[in-house]
Amino acid sequence: MLAQTLRRTLPSIRNAHRSVSTTAPRLTALPYSFLPANSLDPKPRNKGLTEIRGPYYAPVTKTYLDELLSDWGDYVDGIKFAGGAFSLMPEERLKGLIETAHKHDCYVSTGGFIERVLSASGGNKDVISKYLTTCKNMGFDVLELSSGFLSIPTEDWASLVEFTAAHGLKPKPEVGIQWGAGGDASIEELESAGTRDPKWLIDRANTFLQAGAYMIMIESEGITENVKAWRTDVISAVTSALPRDKIMFEAAEPDVFAYHIQNQGARANLFIDHSQIVQLACLRRGIWGTGSTFARVVTFEGAEDYAKLGSGAESQGGGQKPVIPSA
Repeated sequence: MLAQTLRRTLPSIRNAHRSVSTTAPRLTALPYSFLPANSLDPKPRNKGLTEIRGPYYAPVTKTYLDELLSDWGDYVDGIKFAGGAFSLMPEERLKGLIETAHKHDCYVSTGGFIERVLSASGGNKDVISKYLTTCKNMGFDVLELSSGFLSIPTEDWASLVEFTAAHGLKPKPEVGIQWGAGGDASIEELESAGTRDPKWLIDRANTFLQAGAYMIMIESEGITENVKAWRTDVISAVTSALPRDKIMFEAAEPDVFAYHIQNQGARANLFIDHSQIVQLACLRRGIWGTGSTFARVVTFEGAEDYAKLGSGAESQGGGQKPVIPSA
Protein backbone atom coordinates (compact mmCIF):
# COMPACT_ATOMS: atom_id res chain seq x y z
CA MET A 1 0.00 0.00 0.00
CA LEU A 2 2.82 2.43 0.91
CA ALA A 3 4.73 1.58 -2.26
CA GLN A 4 1.65 2.29 -4.37
CA THR A 5 1.15 5.64 -2.64
CA LEU A 6 4.78 6.63 -3.23
CA ARG A 7 4.63 5.68 -6.90
CA ARG A 8 1.59 7.89 -7.32
CA THR A 9 3.04 10.76 -5.30
CA LEU A 10 6.75 11.22 -5.97
CA PRO A 11 6.46 12.22 -9.66
CA SER A 12 4.25 15.11 -8.60
CA ILE A 13 7.10 16.79 -6.72
CA ARG A 14 8.86 17.69 -9.98
CA ASN A 15 7.52 21.26 -9.74
CA ALA A 16 9.39 21.98 -6.50
CA HIS A 17 11.66 24.56 -8.18
CA ARG A 18 8.80 26.84 -9.20
CA SER A 19 8.06 29.98 -7.22
CA VAL A 20 4.98 30.28 -5.01
CA SER A 21 2.53 33.13 -5.55
CA THR A 22 1.28 35.10 -2.57
CA THR A 23 -2.39 35.14 -3.52
CA ALA A 24 -4.61 32.38 -4.80
CA PRO A 25 -5.29 32.66 -8.54
CA ARG A 26 -8.71 33.82 -9.67
CA LEU A 27 -10.68 30.88 -10.97
CA THR A 28 -11.91 31.01 -14.54
CA ALA A 29 -14.83 29.23 -16.12
CA LEU A 30 -14.32 25.59 -16.98
CA PRO A 31 -13.98 25.22 -20.76
CA TYR A 32 -16.12 22.06 -20.67
CA SER A 33 -18.86 23.41 -18.42
CA PHE A 34 -21.39 22.69 -21.18
CA LEU A 35 -20.98 18.98 -20.42
CA PRO A 36 -23.23 17.64 -17.64
CA ALA A 37 -21.64 16.94 -14.26
CA ASN A 38 -22.87 16.63 -10.69
CA SER A 39 -23.31 19.86 -8.77
CA LEU A 40 -21.35 20.11 -5.51
CA ASP A 41 -21.55 22.73 -2.80
CA PRO A 42 -19.03 25.58 -3.15
CA LYS A 43 -16.38 26.16 -0.50
CA PRO A 44 -16.65 26.60 2.41
CA ARG A 45 -18.96 23.59 2.71
CA ASN A 46 -19.95 21.12 5.43
CA LYS A 47 -20.69 18.11 3.25
CA GLY A 48 -18.78 16.55 0.42
CA LEU A 49 -15.56 17.48 2.25
CA THR A 50 -12.23 16.16 1.01
CA GLU A 51 -9.35 16.20 3.48
CA ILE A 52 -5.96 15.20 2.09
CA ARG A 53 -2.85 13.82 3.74
CA GLY A 54 0.05 16.23 3.95
CA PRO A 55 3.71 15.41 4.65
CA TYR A 56 4.40 11.90 5.91
CA TYR A 57 4.71 9.04 3.41
CA ALA A 58 6.12 11.56 0.95
CA PRO A 59 7.23 15.19 1.38
CA VAL A 60 4.64 17.86 0.60
CA THR A 61 6.43 21.16 0.09
CA LYS A 62 4.95 24.64 0.00
CA THR A 63 5.59 24.92 -3.74
CA TYR A 64 4.07 21.54 -4.49
CA LEU A 65 1.01 22.28 -2.34
CA ASP A 66 0.50 25.67 -3.99
CA GLU A 67 0.68 24.12 -7.47
CA LEU A 68 -1.60 21.27 -6.46
CA LEU A 69 -4.26 23.53 -4.98
CA SER A 70 -4.01 26.03 -7.84
CA ASP A 71 -5.22 23.25 -10.12
CA TRP A 72 -7.47 21.25 -7.79
CA GLY A 73 -8.21 23.49 -4.81
CA ASP A 74 -11.92 23.60 -5.60
CA TYR A 75 -12.06 19.93 -4.65
CA VAL A 76 -9.95 20.10 -1.49
CA ASP A 77 -11.22 21.40 1.85
CA GLY A 78 -8.48 20.50 4.29
CA ILE A 79 -4.90 19.28 4.68
CA LYS A 80 -3.95 16.95 7.51
CA PHE A 81 -0.46 16.23 8.80
CA ALA A 82 0.36 12.68 9.86
CA GLY A 83 2.74 11.21 12.39
CA GLY A 84 3.51 14.56 13.99
CA ALA A 85 5.65 15.46 10.97
CA PHE A 86 5.02 19.17 11.55
CA SER A 87 6.99 19.02 14.81
CA LEU A 88 10.18 18.36 12.80
CA MET A 89 9.78 21.35 10.46
CA PRO A 90 11.43 24.76 10.97
CA GLU A 91 8.86 27.27 12.20
CA GLU A 92 8.99 29.54 9.15
CA ARG A 93 8.60 26.58 6.77
CA LEU A 94 5.69 25.17 8.74
CA LYS A 95 3.92 28.52 8.85
CA GLY A 96 4.55 28.95 5.13
CA LEU A 97 2.95 25.60 4.36
CA ILE A 98 -0.08 26.39 6.50
CA GLU A 99 -0.43 29.86 4.97
CA THR A 100 -0.38 28.29 1.50
CA ALA A 101 -3.29 26.05 2.47
CA HIS A 102 -5.21 29.01 3.89
CA LYS A 103 -4.58 30.96 0.70
CA HIS A 104 -6.59 28.32 -1.13
CA ASP A 105 -9.38 28.33 1.48
CA CYS A 106 -8.29 25.03 3.03
CA TYR A 107 -8.15 24.33 6.75
CA VAL A 108 -5.13 22.58 8.27
CA SER A 109 -5.32 19.72 10.79
CA THR A 110 -2.61 18.47 13.11
CA GLY A 111 -3.55 14.84 12.69
CA GLY A 112 -3.44 12.63 15.77
CA PHE A 113 -0.11 13.68 17.32
CA ILE A 114 -1.94 14.42 20.59
CA GLU A 115 -1.45 10.72 21.40
CA ARG A 116 2.30 11.27 21.58
CA VAL A 117 1.83 14.39 23.72
CA LEU A 118 -0.49 12.58 26.12
CA SER A 119 1.74 9.54 26.51
CA ALA A 120 4.95 11.56 26.89
CA SER A 121 3.48 14.00 29.42
CA GLY A 122 1.31 11.61 31.40
CA GLY A 123 -1.64 13.82 30.54
CA ASN A 124 -0.09 16.91 32.16
CA LYS A 125 -2.50 19.80 31.64
CA ASP A 126 0.22 22.44 31.32
CA VAL A 127 2.13 20.50 28.66
CA ILE A 128 -1.05 19.83 26.69
CA SER A 129 -2.05 23.49 26.97
CA LYS A 130 1.35 24.56 25.64
CA TYR A 131 0.99 22.11 22.75
CA LEU A 132 -2.48 23.44 21.88
CA THR A 133 -1.32 27.06 22.16
CA THR A 134 1.66 26.38 19.91
CA CYS A 135 -0.58 24.69 17.33
CA LYS A 136 -2.87 27.71 17.36
CA ASN A 137 0.07 30.10 17.01
CA MET A 138 1.44 28.14 14.05
CA GLY A 139 -1.88 28.62 12.26
CA PHE A 140 -3.52 25.22 12.67
CA ASP A 141 -7.31 25.22 12.50
CA VAL A 142 -8.25 21.67 13.48
CA LEU A 143 -6.78 19.44 16.17
CA GLU A 144 -7.45 15.75 15.75
CA LEU A 145 -7.94 13.89 19.02
CA SER A 146 -7.09 10.26 18.40
CA SER A 147 -6.39 7.49 20.89
CA GLY A 148 -5.87 4.38 18.79
CA PHE A 149 -2.77 3.47 20.79
CA LEU A 150 -4.02 4.71 24.17
CA SER A 151 -6.50 3.75 26.85
CA ILE A 152 -8.20 6.93 28.03
CA PRO A 153 -11.50 7.33 29.93
CA THR A 154 -14.31 8.68 27.77
CA GLU A 155 -14.95 11.54 30.19
CA ASP A 156 -11.28 12.58 29.96
CA TRP A 157 -11.48 12.44 26.18
CA ALA A 158 -14.61 14.62 26.24
CA SER A 159 -12.86 17.09 28.55
CA LEU A 160 -10.00 17.22 26.07
CA VAL A 161 -12.52 18.15 23.38
CA GLU A 162 -13.66 21.10 25.50
CA PHE A 163 -10.08 22.02 26.42
CA THR A 164 -9.10 22.09 22.74
CA ALA A 165 -12.04 24.31 21.81
CA ALA A 166 -11.12 26.68 24.64
CA HIS A 167 -7.73 27.15 22.95
CA GLY A 168 -9.40 28.33 19.73
CA LEU A 169 -8.98 25.10 17.76
CA LYS A 170 -11.69 22.90 16.26
CA PRO A 171 -11.60 19.54 18.06
CA LYS A 172 -11.95 16.52 15.77
CA PRO A 173 -11.93 13.26 17.74
CA GLU A 174 -10.98 10.11 15.86
CA VAL A 175 -12.86 6.97 16.85
CA GLY A 176 -12.82 3.43 15.55
CA ILE A 177 -13.37 -0.19 16.47
CA GLN A 178 -9.74 -1.31 16.31
CA TRP A 179 -7.48 -1.34 19.35
CA GLY A 180 -3.93 -0.29 18.46
CA ALA A 181 -4.98 1.49 15.26
CA GLY A 182 -3.17 4.46 13.82
CA GLY A 183 0.10 3.01 12.59
CA ASP A 184 1.37 0.57 9.99
CA ALA A 185 0.37 -2.55 11.90
CA SER A 186 -0.11 -5.85 10.12
CA ILE A 187 -3.44 -7.65 9.79
CA GLU A 188 -2.20 -10.31 12.21
CA GLU A 189 -1.21 -7.72 14.84
CA LEU A 190 -4.58 -6.00 14.65
CA GLU A 191 -6.51 -9.27 14.73
CA SER A 192 -4.70 -10.32 17.89
CA ALA A 193 -5.48 -6.94 19.48
CA GLY A 194 -9.21 -7.39 18.88
CA THR A 195 -11.98 -4.99 17.91
CA ARG A 196 -14.71 -3.10 19.73
CA ASP A 197 -18.45 -3.23 19.20
CA PRO A 198 -19.69 -0.53 16.76
CA LYS A 199 -21.99 0.74 19.52
CA TRP A 200 -18.89 1.74 21.49
CA LEU A 201 -17.80 3.92 18.57
CA ILE A 202 -21.24 5.49 18.13
CA ASP A 203 -21.79 6.20 21.83
CA ARG A 204 -18.45 7.94 22.15
CA ALA A 205 -18.93 9.91 18.97
CA ASN A 206 -22.23 11.24 20.33
CA THR A 207 -20.55 12.11 23.63
CA PHE A 208 -17.85 14.07 21.82
CA LEU A 209 -20.35 15.90 19.62
CA GLN A 210 -22.22 16.95 22.75
CA ALA A 211 -18.91 18.15 24.23
CA GLY A 212 -18.35 20.43 21.24
CA ALA A 213 -16.52 18.36 18.63
CA TYR A 214 -16.99 19.94 15.24
CA MET A 215 -16.60 16.61 13.43
CA ILE A 216 -15.75 12.95 14.07
CA MET A 217 -13.07 11.13 12.09
CA ILE A 218 -13.83 7.43 11.61
CA GLU A 219 -10.65 5.35 11.77
CA SER A 220 -10.39 2.96 8.82
CA GLU A 221 -8.24 0.29 10.47
CA GLY A 222 -10.36 -2.66 11.47
CA ILE A 223 -13.08 -1.54 9.04
CA THR A 224 -11.58 -1.24 5.56
CA GLU A 225 -7.85 -1.10 6.26
CA ASN A 226 -5.65 -4.02 7.32
CA VAL A 227 -8.55 -6.47 7.45
CA LYS A 228 -9.21 -9.68 5.55
CA ALA A 229 -12.83 -8.65 4.91
CA TRP A 230 -14.35 -5.17 5.10
CA ARG A 231 -16.70 -4.46 8.01
CA THR A 232 -19.41 -2.82 5.94
CA ASP A 233 -21.82 -3.46 8.80
CA VAL A 234 -19.85 -0.95 10.88
CA ILE A 235 -20.05 1.67 8.13
CA SER A 236 -23.82 1.16 7.87
CA ALA A 237 -24.23 1.43 11.64
CA VAL A 238 -22.22 4.67 11.78
CA THR A 239 -23.98 6.38 8.86
CA SER A 240 -27.38 5.37 10.26
CA ALA A 241 -26.69 6.62 13.79
CA LEU A 242 -24.62 9.79 13.33
CA PRO A 243 -25.26 13.02 11.37
CA ARG A 244 -23.70 12.76 7.92
CA ASP A 245 -22.26 16.28 8.10
CA LYS A 246 -20.52 15.43 11.38
CA ILE A 247 -18.60 12.34 10.28
CA MET A 248 -15.62 11.83 7.99
CA PHE A 249 -14.28 8.45 6.94
CA GLU A 250 -10.64 7.64 6.39
CA ALA A 251 -10.58 6.32 2.83
CA ALA A 252 -7.02 6.58 1.51
CA GLU A 253 -7.44 3.81 -1.07
CA PRO A 254 -9.42 4.19 -4.34
CA ASP A 255 -11.54 1.10 -3.70
CA VAL A 256 -12.47 2.44 -0.28
CA PHE A 257 -13.50 5.95 -1.29
CA ALA A 258 -15.35 4.54 -4.29
CA TYR A 259 -17.32 2.33 -1.88
CA HIS A 260 -18.23 5.32 0.29
CA ILE A 261 -19.34 7.38 -2.72
CA GLN A 262 -21.32 4.44 -4.06
CA ASN A 263 -23.12 3.92 -0.74
CA GLN A 264 -23.28 7.45 0.74
CA GLY A 265 -23.38 9.49 -2.43
CA ALA A 266 -21.20 12.24 -3.86
CA ARG A 267 -21.36 14.34 -0.69
CA ALA A 268 -19.65 11.88 1.67
CA ASN A 269 -16.91 13.45 3.81
CA LEU A 270 -13.66 11.61 3.10
CA PHE A 271 -9.97 11.66 4.01
CA ILE A 272 -7.64 10.56 1.19
CA ASP A 273 -4.02 10.81 0.12
CA HIS A 274 -3.02 13.98 -1.74
CA SER A 275 -2.18 11.88 -4.79
CA GLN A 276 -5.84 10.82 -5.13
CA ILE A 277 -7.55 14.21 -5.46
CA VAL A 278 -8.23 13.99 -9.18
CA GLN A 279 -9.67 10.49 -9.06
CA LEU A 280 -12.05 11.38 -6.23
CA ALA A 281 -13.06 14.66 -7.89
CA CYS A 282 -13.99 12.82 -11.09
CA LEU A 283 -16.02 10.36 -9.06
CA ARG A 284 -17.85 13.05 -7.06
CA ARG A 285 -18.72 15.00 -10.21
CA GLY A 286 -19.90 11.79 -11.87
CA ILE A 287 -17.78 12.14 -15.01
CA TRP A 288 -15.81 8.91 -14.61
CA GLY A 289 -15.55 5.78 -12.51
CA THR A 290 -15.18 2.04 -12.52
CA GLY A 291 -17.63 -0.61 -13.65
CA SER A 292 -19.64 -0.19 -10.44
CA THR A 293 -19.72 3.63 -10.46
CA PHE A 294 -19.38 4.81 -14.07
CA ALA A 295 -22.36 7.10 -14.89
CA ARG A 296 -24.10 6.00 -11.67
CA VAL A 297 -23.09 8.72 -9.19
CA VAL A 298 -25.64 11.54 -9.39
CA THR A 299 -26.87 14.51 -7.33
CA PHE A 300 -30.03 16.65 -7.28
CA GLU A 301 -29.65 20.42 -7.58
CA GLY A 302 -32.76 21.09 -5.48
CA ALA A 303 -31.56 19.02 -2.53
CA GLU A 304 -30.57 22.07 -0.46
CA ASP A 305 -34.01 23.67 -0.81
CA TYR A 306 -35.77 20.54 0.35
CA ALA A 307 -33.27 20.01 3.16
CA LYS A 308 -34.28 23.41 4.54
CA LEU A 309 -37.93 22.41 4.44
CA GLY A 310 -37.15 19.19 6.25
CA SER A 311 -35.41 21.09 9.04
CA GLY A 312 -38.52 23.19 9.66
CA ALA A 313 -37.13 26.40 8.18
CA GLU A 314 -40.37 27.10 6.31
CA SER A 315 -42.58 26.72 9.39
CA GLN A 316 -40.32 29.17 11.25
CA GLY A 317 -40.49 31.73 8.48
CA GLY A 318 -36.89 31.06 7.51
CA GLY A 319 -37.51 29.61 4.07
CA GLN A 320 -39.88 29.37 1.17
CA LYS A 321 -41.21 26.36 -0.63
CA PRO A 322 -39.16 25.82 -3.79
CA VAL A 323 -40.95 26.44 -7.05
CA ILE A 324 -41.59 23.26 -9.01
CA PRO A 325 -41.72 24.01 -12.74
CA SER A 326 -44.75 22.79 -14.61
CA ALA A 327 -44.37 19.94 -17.06
